[in-house]
Order: sequence, then structure tokens, then C-alpha cells
Amino acid sequence: MPHSRTLMIASWALRCIAAAILLQTLFFKFSGAKKSVYIFSTLGLEPWGRIGTGVVELIASVLLLLPATAVWGAALSLGVISGAIFSHLTKLGIALPAVDDHGELFGLAVVVFVCSAAVLVLHRDQWPVLGRAL
Repeated sequence: MPHSRTLMIASWALRCIAAAILLQTLFFKFSGAKKSVYIFSTLGLEPWGRIGTGVVELIASVLLLLPATAVWGAALSLGVISGAIFSHLTKLGIALPAVDDHGELFGLAVVVFVCSAAVLVLHRDQWPVLGRAL
């Protein structure tokens, strides 16, 4: 089924927002920035959790930006960011006072979650199972 121009513009905007946020945080994960080290140390996953999450986010970002794999990127980013949100809600807290965060990382995670979920809904016809359910 061909998509309308409006749907395609919305899809690209949502995918670019999610990918930009994921790509922007890679520098901090891979460089061992204070916030990233604090988060993954608190979770007991430093350094491999930080590096592994960064690799998964890099893959999700690339998949999001390629039209043929956008739904796979959205699904992967939704999965990884769900883990981030869960960690914030259960162990880290919304704001990270030890690194003067004020809830910014949690807010960015929610934006990625919403954008990724919206991409999946917009492209539900590209998911054999999801397309029939919705």
C-alpha cells in the first residue's frame, strides 16, 4: 500500500528525531562520560552494559534511517529504550542528582520511545503480524 506524502514526512521526522537522540548519546557512552559511567555503575553493568547498549543503539539508529529497515530500527530502539526507562523508574530515578541531570536523560528516553512507537504504528502494514492486528 503506498503511503501519503504526509505520512512519509511524519515518518522521516519521527525516525530522525529518535536516531539523532540515540546517536548523540553514543559519544557519551563510548567516551566513558561521567553520566554514562554513573548510570551503568549504579546498574552493575559498567563497562560492558554501557558499551553493549551503545552498540545496540548505533545499530538501531542506522536501521531507523534506512527506509527498508525503518520498522526494524524502530522495534530495536523501542526495546533498548524500554530498558532505559525501566531502569530509571526502578533503580536510577527520573533525575540523576549525582550527575546534575534534572531528568533530561529520562525525558530523552521517553521521546525516543514515543517516536519509535509512532513509527511502528505508521508502518504497521510492513509488519506481517502487527499489520493484521491493527
